[in-house]
Amino acid sequence: MLQVLGRRSSINVRKVLWTCDELGLAHEQEDWGMGFRSTQAPEFLALNPNALVPVIKDDGFVLWESSTICRYLAARHGRTDLLPSEAQARARVEQWIDWQAGQLNNAWRYAFLALSRKSPAHTDTAAITASVHDWNRQMRVLEAQLVKTGAYAVGPSFTLADIGLGLAVHRWLKTPMARSELPAVADYVLRLRERPAYRLHAPDDMP
Repeated sequence: MLQVLGRRSSINVRKVLWTCDELGLAHEQEDWGMGFRSTQAPEFLALNPNALVPVIKDDGFVLWESSTICRYLAARHGRTDLLPSEAQARARVEQWIDWQAGQLNNAWRYAFLALSRKSPAHTDTAAITASVHDWNRQMRVLEAQLVKTGAYAVGPSFTLADIGLGLAVHRWLKTPMARSELPAVADYVLRLRERPAYRLHAPDDMP
């Protein structure tokens, strides 16, 4: 059975778990990191030398990096509705996967750690303000894209890109800070809430 290593509080672990649920994959999840088994343990470092979650073990195949894991699982199980096989259609999905993992995540990191996680290492007021500003700016990029598509990240249908984006939007809504008014994003969340896997992996009590 597919094994997913990593704690559920990690947004990247939840991205993989949501993907598993969209694919209907039976899987086992093991808690590692932040209050659970240390990712510095030799047995974990043997799987991922970066000491980061998630990691999967799929019939002896080991893989890390959440976006890569999600793409691998969709491709392995032939889900071209989530990750198209045609080059340009696939590139559109991957463009928004990579944007979320890069531009959007880098924008929110400091503000989230300061305001939601109350990290003692993230108390610089100017840095928090700058992160909130950049986070909202990046969210306006997503707003414009959703206005254009009228539904999901790349068009009228749900794809793999909407998993990472959906969790990132959930985190934006749950972090105590000033937010831009983004009606297309609000409608996007309503569409995502129709999916059981979104409701499971983006619960109200978890940012």
